[in-house]
Amino acid sequence: MVLVPVDSVRRQALAALGMAGVPASHAETQVALLLDAELRGVPSHGLLRLERLVHRIGNGVANAETKGRHSWRGTGFLAVDGERGLGPVVALAAIEALLPRARENGVAIAAIANSNHIGMLAWYAEKIAAQGFAAIVMTTSEALVHPWGGYRALVGTNPIAIGVPTAGQPFVMDTATGVVSMGKIHDHAHRKAPIPQGWALDRDGNPTTDAEAAKLGAISPMAEGKGYALGLAIELLVSALTGAALGTDVKGTLDATAVCNKGDIFIVLNPAAGVAQSLSAYLDLVRASPPAKGFDRVLLPGDRSAATRESRLRDGLPVADEVWQRMLALTGAKVEGEPA
Repeated sequence: MVLVPVDSVRRQALAALGMAGVPASHAETQVALLLDAELRGVPSHGLLRLERLVHRIGNGVANAETKGRHSWRGTGFLAVDGERGLGPVVALAAIEALLPRARENGVAIAAIANSNHIGMLAWYAEKIAAQGFAAIVMTTSEALVHPWGGYRALVGTNPIAIGVPTAGQPFVMDTATGVVSMGKIHDHAHRKAPIPQGWALDRDGNPTTDAEAAKLGAISPMAEGKGYALGLAIELLVSALTGAALGTDVKGTLDATAVCNKGDIFIVLNPAAGVAQSLSAYLDLVRASPPAKGFDRVLLPGDRSAATRESRLRDGLPVADEVWQRMLALTGAKVEGEPA
């Protein structure tokens, strides 16, 4: 690992996207997403994806300029053709269109197809909740998770995020329906680190701690059968609303050559008036509750990542050496940073 100042990482990432022909405002959006994932300790959705994204642009399967094409199906349902655009650029444009409709109607939904990887869902849920709206965000992925009772990868990791505004910081929950994302396994592979037992099976259905073997096998569903059921439900729901591909037909978030054919769903809801204070009071009660044996204190979802973000903004960002070297190679830059 190397420890790199956050501003240096941002400049390098923006330079790489600029050289790939990404308009400045779109590059800022894409880098903000990748960098926030790194700051919060989610490298699987961070900088390791930059090189692949640059190659996708060069290969013509990612359109750096579009924000997507919008078509309203009634007053509250927005169908979005992403036109192969950058995932966060297309998603933020859709969210911007949803907010006034949700304010007027109470709820609005965007179903996005033909867009690239949207990254960490918490980033969007937090943005929506910070503007006073609740959010449910779902997306699908390549078939990476085995069904409960099987060993072939047939279901996506299919994460879901929920954001709720409160009188203080928004509440944000973000979880994949696999034990981990494939990006996290790729991160372990980049760092030559073993993965924990229980994360994945190899291609023959055997449990493995080898990240490289896991890449060729299948991720386990979280919470056994419950995670499998939830992941399958999200797969079907997202495909039903977006027309996205299913199962092993999904491509384009883990490679540099295939058109991305997963789907994304954003549901924005206008909360009841006057509830923010009671929501905050309840969360304070949960956080202040006595910890069980073996725990120092009770945390809310996002507490650890917020603390990680604060420390990394102050002290610098630890980046896998291979990822940092590849980032620098995108622009021919000199080596920066120091061992972490």
